[in-house]
Amino acid sequence: MAPNQVWVADITYIPTKNGWTYLSAFMDLATRAIKGWTLRDTLKTEIVIDAFNQAVSRFKPDKQLIVHSDRGCQYASREFRHHLELHNFQSSMSRKGNCYDNAAMESFWATLKTELRINKPFETKEHARLAIFDYIETFYNRNRLHSAIAYNAPLALETRFSEQNKSQTVSAISG
Repeated sequence: MAPNQVWVADITYIPTKNGWTYLSAFMDLATRAIKGWTLRDTLKTEIVIDAFNQAVSRFKPDKQLIVHSDRGCQYASREFRHHLELHNFQSSMSRKGNCYDNAAMESFWATLKTELRINKPFETKEHARLAIFDYIETFYNRNRLHSAIAYNAPLALETRFSEQNKSQTVSAISG
């Protein structure tokens, strides 16, 4: 599997002393890179649309992309399905009652919460946002090694795929 063929998505709760904040993210199944994410105070559909739009604008996937999620109302909503249709992406949802369909995202949430030591609430929602930004953008995507991807960092693996694809394209053109 190559990058930008299958993305998985989910939402998790982040505790703060000012109440819950919610984290939505889209992960590339091939590289485990977090493609887009957003933190919001509500679980309205905009949380997944914002994370999705961020991922699409940053990584520009092909039209064959499959976007897999649980059966949450945000992913089943007309608004989110419309965004998928605009890009000609295919929606995929977990089977009813099957929590293993989205295991890669569930594993990411466990890793994030363990490595950020989220066993007590953040002081503020801004503290949570800054810590999550630093974790995802500075550490997780760029430096964290994953056993699921042969102990590579997600974006390093994406770069390797991209360079390999360019080499194959040049070879095909030059004969």
